[in-house]
Amino acid sequence: QVQLVESGGGLAQAGGSLRLSCAASGRTFSTYAMGWFRQAPGKEREVVASISYSGSDTYYADSVKGRFTISRDNARNTVALQMNTLKPEDTAIYYCYARILRSYTWGPGTQVTVAS
Repeated sequence: QVQLVESGGGLAQAGGSLRLSCAASGRTFSTYAMGWFRQAPGKEREVVASISYSGSDTYYADSVKGRFTISRDNARNTVALQMNTLKPEDTAIYYCYARILRSYTWGPGTQVTVAS
């Protein structure tokens, strides 16, 4: 089973950028679809981006389309989320997740705070 640890969160100004990284353990990383979801206080969990096991297919929520980019490096067992043109409404805890069939695993999360 894969284990995930996120990094790269922090405080950014509106209009700024942050890059989140997720390091995965395990030798079967390349068989998992990967993604990021976020959870803000009082709001529903939102999947913001996902990427297929090969990296050939990606998905973005409408709320981040054109601003966020997901990528993966199967040789290094990592997945990244480049976040540009940040908005205060992007403030949340961001979680990296791995999915194979209907089984999900996620990391402890990293806080992203965007100041206006």
